[in-house]
Amino acid sequence: MAEQIGAIIEQGPEDWQIVQQDERGEGRIELEGRWKFETPGQVEVRLVWEDTGVAIAAGLDWQAVPTAEDGTWRGALEHIPAGGLYRLETRLRTADNPAGEWSPRGDMRHFLGVGDLWVIAGQSNSAGYGRGPYEDPVELGVHLFRNSEHWALATHPMNESTDTQHSVNREAANPGHSPYLQFGRTLKRVLAHPVGLVQTALGGSPLTRWNPGEPGAADLFDNMVQCVDKVGGTVRGIVWYQGETDAGTDADSTSYAQRFQQAVATWREALADAELPVLTVQLNRVYQPADPDADRRWSQVREAQRQVARQGPRVGVVPALDLPLADLIHTSPAGNMLLGERLAQAALGLVYGQAVAWQAPDLAAARQRGDRVELEFAAVESRMDSIDLEANSFRVEDEAGEVPVAAVVYPQDHRVELVLERPLQGAARVHGGYGKCPATVPADMERFLPMLGFWGVEIV
Repeated sequence: MAEQIGAIIEQGPEDWQIVQQDERGEGRIELEGRWKFETPGQVEVRLVWEDTGVAIAAGLDWQAVPTAEDGTWRGALEHIPAGGLYRLETRLRTADNPAGEWSPRGDMRHFLGVGDLWVIAGQSNSAGYGRGPYEDPVELGVHLFRNSEHWALATHPMNESTDTQHSVNREAANPGHSPYLQFGRTLKRVLAHPVGLVQTALGGSPLTRWNPGEPGAADLFDNMVQCVDKVGGTVRGIVWYQGETDAGTDADSTSYAQRFQQAVATWREALADAELPVLTVQLNRVYQPADPDADRRWSQVREAQRQVARQGPRVGVVPALDLPLADLIHTSPAGNMLLGERLAQAALGLVYGQAVAWQAPDLAAARQRGDRVELEFAAVESRMDSIDLEANSFRVEDEAGEVPVAAVVYPQDHRVELVLERPLQGAARVHGGYGKCPATVPADMERFLPMLGFWGVEIV
């Protein structure tokens, strides 16, 4: 292979890379390399629009960077506005060639953007195990830092392991469809700047592998931090779908809230962002052999996810109980498209401060009213109702045991009423979206957004 001449980039961005913007909406690109030519020269760099070749700003047109006699050079492009896609160009300006456009050649980098980076973390529904056909095309400006540790146009499957550089999150089988191309596409179209996704998820992974505060190796946490460092050290937030494995034991399900809060605090410390946004997905359903304890454990994890979002700043949770599955436990491509949209709306409202109604109906109070329990929901834009008026996804318990629910009534406002078959005896609690595979749950009908599942809420 012939040795290259001109300006050669040895460190800097690669094709398709998205650079995290700062609080001013600007990015910075550092570069260094070497130069080689028969006569000395000065390395120059610039940033242009990929589709026109025009400099994106006067201050980012051709500019000289420090060039040493030993054949090395280094420099930086500052104050790059959020947007793209951009092309980085270099050249070697020599004294005997005053026409800059005919200067000795230089390396280029294509399809660059400045925008926001989001880390994908969690287990299989985050890694993407949706099977079956889908219409979810690639889009310029939504790019992915793959397991090969190279940037590319984002496409499915995102967690595939071709040329992986970190086998710690290598899937045993090829994954499929995930929610995050739709998530990135929605953000990119609304915010008008590129979105970069950083995939770190692994199917079947328990919270312990993401939480260095627990005993054992937090190898997936370590890998996530290393991946963030490799994309520049700063990201806009984390999208997190996990908890199915932790619904497998009483110890894990009952401690999930405390352990997840600990994990979030550790992520924020490691990434030097005390308010790093974390968008979570409340567990969907699962089909499996009958196990009464599993019903309770899955409900407990959903409640933990609901409570952490209530108590923790800049932690959001979106529902998934209405989404179709592709197998016993994995959300289908159709469900993932809805989920990606919900996560994007959560980001727009919680992170970007836009006036969008992203929050799902969330139980605010449970009150005894004669032979009924009245459930009052917050974040209802229209009315609470159900597409299946015979469905009962609720369970009521008092000191005498389970209290059968005779009917679920919808007063066509922000309430749901449970008609009981017998009076309550002593202290009582209510669970909603109960079990590993609950019946159809009520929704805010005009948004068609289901309620968040809840567990163990006291009836007053």
